[in-house]
Amino acid sequence: MSSDDKNAVPTTYSEFNPLDLEHQRYMKKIRLVESARIGLTGLALLSGFTILGTSADTLAVYNATHLPGDFHLPLWPDQFDLRPTIALVIGSSIVVLAHILSLLFSKIRTLRNQTAVHSSLSLAAPFVSFTAVMISMIFFYAINASTKDDTLQSWSCQWRIATMSAKPHFGTLCDESRTALYLSVVLVPVELIIFTVAGYQSMLERKSVGVMPSRKSGSPTPSS
Repeated sequence: MSSDDKNAVPTTYSEFNPLDLEHQRYMKKIRLVESARIGLTGLALLSGFTILGTSADTLAVYNATHLPGDFHLPLWPDQFDLRPTIALVIGSSIVVLAHILSLLFSKIRTLRNQTAVHSSLSLAAPFVSFTAVMISMIFFYAINASTKDDTLQSWSCQWRIATMSAKPHFGTLCDESRTALYLSVVLVPVELIIFTVAGYQSMLERKSVGVMPSRKSGSPTPSS
């Protein structure tokens, strides 16, 4: 080894930047919060599918078994209000669509890289879903509480003890109607939690930008 090599001043990395550690802490929090948000979004999506499936099935059975008054086979009353069930179908459809879009923008890299759209959709999906569920529930309870006309739930639950070998199976329709309603009730706080978590994630992402190191991490600089 030559004397020049022995006397050469070694190069070292620049002093540690505290922003590196701060940024890493924020990124770790963001990953944890996003995992929780995606998990809750999946739960809300599953609930939305269940509400949609049960509500739509009760409507399909009614349409298949309802006969005009001329047939004198009144399985269903003449004065009948389907609007509460239709409201659940529409509300759950909005929930399913909103959360599918949210999950797509969270899991597909090319979509996720559209930061502004991804962040906005993460907040918009639970807000729109919460609004849709609340409107459908209020509509359901307001009409179902009326004593003027029967609804699909009130009529099927009234006759659920009747044993039938063919459709409509009132006991099954009653259970499906109640499942859709109870899941809608549960979905309200779930959507609020998702919205809160998404807001917290958005705040962390904004703060992480503020502590992002301006230099390239690990760039060597000569020591003095």
